[in-house]
Amino acid sequence: MGLLIVVATVALVVLVIQRMGRAAQGVAPGASTELALRQPAGSRIAGIATLEGQLAVWVERPDGGRVLLLDPRSLRQTGEVRLGE
Repeated sequence: MGLLIVVATVALVVLVIQRMGRAAQGVAPGASTELALRQPAGSRIAGIATLEGQLAVWVERPDGGRVLLLDPRSLRQTGEVRLGE
């Protein structure tokens, strides 16, 4: 059940990024886009939000939480905020 939630959340992130990127770039529907967050095993997406034209993805990792800042136009990570204790 947990795996299903993670897969669905990742699919939602990809869909949001694709639609934001296509709207900004005028990319035709059906064009291929791919995004890999490249996080270690055991990581999970805890939340997603938009932030000044970027996508903020809260990732819970075994070594602590992080917020990844992604540019929806280029589908690249532009920053990372580590959540410390």
